[in-house]
Amino acid sequence: MEYNLEFWNALDNFVQQSEIVIDRPKGSVHPNFHDFFYEVDYGYLKNTKSMDGGGIDVWRGTDKEQKVDAIMCTLDLKKRDSEIKILIGCTEKEKQKIFHTHNDKPNMKGILIRR
Repeated sequence: MEYNLEFWNALDNFVQQSEIVIDRPKGSVHPNFHDFFYEVDYGYLKNTKSMDGGGIDVWRGTDKEQKVDAIMCTLDLKKRDSEIKILIGCTEKEKQKIFHTHNDKPNMKGILIRR
């Protein structure tokens, strides 16, 4: 697959022009699934739209360089939808946790696309 610098630059600009809202900080419990807790900060870009009607989802890691470093493309077989989630400043360990979060359930699958 060909690397697309224009895509990543556009995504950088998109994120820089948006406010990141972390509504599910690391260690918090999912509001609907009480056996699931977030191992990485999770939130959305304010005033953006995703396929589910909410803001575009982001995972924000602990790397000092808070740059867009990957995206997750997810498929929810139960809800019958798909989304992208932007990874910002995620370490390799955090990327692995996020990948497993989106692949550990039978009805949720995802691929990690690294920058």
